[in-house]
Formats: sequence, C-alpha cells, structure tokens
Amino acid sequence: MPEPQISTLADLPFHVAGRYQHARMMGRCTPDGIDTYTGSDVFDRIRTLSLGLAALGVKPGDRVALMSDSRPEWVIADLAILTAGAVTVPIYPTLPPAPAGYILADSGAEVVIAADEVQAAKVREVRPQVPQLRELIIIDGEGGGDRDGETTLAEVQARGHRRLMEEDGLARRYKEQAAAIDPEELATIIYTSGTTGDAKGVMLTHAAIVANLIDVDQAVHFEETDEALSFLPLSHAFERTTVYMYLFKGVSIRFAESLDTVARDMVGVRPTVMTGVPRVFEKLHARVHEMVSQAPAIRQRLFHWAVGVGHARVQAERRGGRPPLLAGLADRLVLSKIRERTGGRLRFVCSGGAPLPVHVAEFLQAVGVPVLEGYGLTETAPVLTTNPLDAARPGTVGLPLPRVEIRIAEDGEILARGPNLMRGYYGKPDATAEAIRDGWFHTGDIGRVDGEGYLVITDRKKELLVTAGGKNIAPQPVEQQLKQHALVAEAVLIGDRRPYLTALILPDFAALAGALGEQPAEDREALVERGDVRGLYDPIVEAVNAGRPSYEQIKRYRLLPAELSIAGGELTPTLKVKRRVIADKWAAEIEALYAPAT
Repeated sequence: MPEPQISTLADLPFHVAGRYQHARMMGRCTPDGIDTYTGSDVFDRIRTLSLGLAALGVKPGDRVALMSDSRPEWVIADLAILTAGAVTVPIYPTLPPAPAGYILADSGAEVVIAADEVQAAKVREVRPQVPQLRELIIIDGEGGGDRDGETTLAEVQARGHRRLMEEDGLARRYKEQAAAIDPEELATIIYTSGTTGDAKGVMLTHAAIVANLIDVDQAVHFEETDEALSFLPLSHAFERTTVYMYLFKGVSIRFAESLDTVARDMVGVRPTVMTGVPRVFEKLHARVHEMVSQAPAIRQRLFHWAVGVGHARVQAERRGGRPPLLAGLADRLVLSKIRERTGGRLRFVCSGGAPLPVHVAEFLQAVGVPVLEGYGLTETAPVLTTNPLDAARPGTVGLPLPRVEIRIAEDGEILARGPNLMRGYYGKPDATAEAIRDGWFHTGDIGRVDGEGYLVITDRKKELLVTAGGKNIAPQPVEQQLKQHALVAEAVLIGDRRPYLTALILPDFAALAGALGEQPAEDREALVERGDVRGLYDPIVEAVNAGRPSYEQIKRYRLLPAELSIAGGELTPTLKVKRRVIADKWAAEIEALYAPAT
C-alpha cells in the first residue's frame, strides 16, 4: 500500500483504525502475561474519551495535563486530547507536588489526568495554588467518588460512549473536527529543566512533530511486523515521538509493567525494536561482564574470543568484506546466548537522551545488536540526527534528518534549522529570542561534523547535566541551596553521563572550626575525613535532597580539603566555577564517588 501522509497528530487514530484495526496494536506487561488492545480497540477508546472530555467542557486550545506512568492509557489520553483540538501538557509522575504544581499553574491547565491515587494526592495538595484547574480525572480511580471536581477515566469514557450512542452524526462530526485541526496549531507544551530552576514550557505544533515523524521514517525503517518494548517515560519527547512512530508504522507496542520488570518483560515480549537511554545499555553491558568474571577461566577466554570475532565481523561488514571464518561458530556458542537476554530477536535498538559510551555501543554491535544513536532536544521535536542502520558509527550521533540543517558556529556550538523547531518557550519571549536567532536554534552543545557528515558531540556549552538515564538537571539551583549553608563555601554538582548525582563540597573552614569549637585545622585532608565533620554535612545534603525527585538527589558527596581560586584556575575572573578544571583536578575523587560501595 502507498504510505499515507498525515498532517496532524489528530490524524493518527484514524490512520490506525484504517490500517491496523485487527492487529495486536498495544498492550502492557503484567505478571500473568500481556493485556492487549487491537487497533480498533485503541481507536474506540480514543474517540469515546475525547467525546467525554468535550462533554466536560474541554475545548480546542485548552490545556489538559497528563500525569501518569507509561502505559496504553497514556497514549489513549494523549490522542483523545489532541483529537479534541486541545493541548497535552505531560508531567513526569516522579515529580514532587511543588514542581508539578508549577507546571499546572504556568501552563494554565484546566483538566489533569492522573494515573492513580498517588498522583491524584499531589494534584490535591497543590490545587489551591492552581485556581483554573477544574477537573481531576483518575485513571485507576474508583467510581462514584464524593469529591467535587473529580472523576475517573472510565466514567469520562462512558460519558463519551453514551454521547456516541445518543447523538446522531456525532462520529462524523468527531472525524471532521479532527481533520479540521490546523497543522500550525499547538499540540503540546513539554516542560524541560532550566538553568534558573524553573522549568520552561517548550511549545510544539502538530506540524513540527509530524515533520519529525516523516523525516525519521526516511532514516530509520520500522516495519509493521516489528514488536516494540517501551519503558521510557512518555513525558519525555524521545519516547513519545517513538510511540507515535510505532502507531504510524503499525508496530505492536508492549509497555513494560515498570522499570523494575524490564529484564523480565524483554524476555516475555521478545522485541524486535526498542529504544533506551545509555544507562539501560550500560547496565546490560555491566551485567554480562559481571557474570563472565565469575565464570571458570575457560569460559571467560571463550567469551572474550567470541566478542573479538564479533568486533572483526562488524569491521568487515563496514568495509563491505566477508565476515571472519569462525563468525558463525562464535555466534552459536556465545553471542546468541547474550542476545537471548534481550529476547533474541532485536533488529536494532535506538539510544538517545544522553551520549552512549563508545565501548558499550561497540560491544552491542559485536554481539549482534545494532545500536542507532541519535541526537536531539525537546525543542526540536526531538530528533535532529540519527545513525543509519547500514552505516552506524559509534562515537557519533549520526547524520542529519532529510529536512534538518546542522551548522557549527564559530565558538563550536551546534545550530539547527528545520520544520521540526519549536514555536518557542511558553510565556518566555526573551528565552525564545535567545534560543532561536535568524531561524537557527542554538542547542547549547559543542560539536563538529566529520568528513562524512556525521555529527560528533564534544562538549556542553550550557551547564545542564544529562545523566546516563537521560534526565536533564540544572546544577545551579542545587549548588545554590548547598551554598546557602554557612558551612559550605562552594559546591559543584557532578552527574553528566553518570548514573546518579554526586557533589564536591568545599567547606568554609573558618565556619567549620567554629562549629567544632576548635582552632582552624592545618591538616585539612585529615579534617574532612573525620566522622564528626561528616556528621555536620550529612544533614545539609539531606535537606537539599528533601522534596526533590530521586534523579535530582545527591547520592554521594566528597568534602575537599582545598579552596577554589582564580590563581589555581578553578574560578573565572568573575568567580564562576570552571567545571572542566574541577573535573580534571579532582578526577580520582570523582571516580571514587562512583565506585561500588565496599
């Protein structure tokens, strides 16, 4: 069949209903198996929920927040909102009440759809500060609640179903309304971390996201026969756009029960395609090598031989040559066993959200799991570049999408232009003007384009940390909160490309001496190792962690027996911390913070 073109995300449900109505379109893993929905089920649920939302007063342009873990209901609710002409505002379910409330208030959300009582409790807590919020819909809620302004997803869908049965021509009007949505209308506001602490709302139109879908489809080839396992947050632009692509191409989507069950669900689903952040693949790499290290010496040698043969096979394929003579034997004896841990059917995996270590990418390629690393930002809807399946280059983030232009500014910053750029930051015209200049989006990342057109990310111009799990974290608010304490002279947050956050803390030694009731110590190295000194700083770190989501919490810290100075090269003339200098100077101490606990 010829590939149809969609002009808005509101076209997707009709596309699914027309092409994939009998497929096992979507499901969620459970301890007892997989609950599945056909394409026809998905469409019916989207339509009845959309009509139910309209009955609650949701109009085109209204903001509807979505505060849930990744599951079929997230996708159904999102597309129900979009086909109603409204705007989806995703909120990470891991956010504490205060930042979630900020997003609700700033976006002007009038309705919020929450996963369960845990999320609903957060909404209730901040509701007095969000006066325009008039309805809370709970996905897993019990029917017949006695709270005003609250209902359940099932009740809203039932209301939509009754309308469909009772109102003549409603199905036709629903389709016409969805088809009439202007591609340039706002589809979503996605809040992303800002260097000032307050999140910024990225405004993306239907046209921007659909342009990205069409271009990604030209670069990465998903098939109707593919089965995908999804476990990343749908609140993140990367996984959300990926799921749109799955729907567009008819890929069967299976959501993991939770992040804790991914290993189990991978074996149960046996996916052929999958997306992940570097931390997922790093854990797989570490788990395999840990098992090998505990095996008898002969099995260790066999493993390393087989992986070496796998590397040689990859190199031969890149040159267009023949695979090594023993490639088949190595695969049967060792490499296929490793792939079985992922279900044994992966055609490729896509990695995004943060840079993937080269050695991890090369290992996966060697064992027969091709990795397509890409690059993008929420502001670019989100993909800018991706590695092609037949010419992936570890250490690069690939080639620009067909309609995306990449340019390197004089200072090395990566600039991007294309139909997938955001409209701007909601309510922040100055930030928008700073980010988009002369039609070019300034990414804040430093990079270069190699001789064959592949983009290589070399540094970060802006100081946002991106953890190995793909979380964007602004370090300044955390550091400032630490430095508010009299015992802290300086603090530097560490966590870029790391599994969790740590901190280097420089004490105010005069204040510390006063707190200890002692004279200032000359041997600072011994001082910072003392248990009673750590006892003064533990509560400071705990207070900073309180109320923050887990990924923004400092897991370990190190007290440094030094002071930062301009003369020492750690500070600029305006007394700003030079992070790279700190990272180099205290590299051993930083690595110790990420060493396994003994």
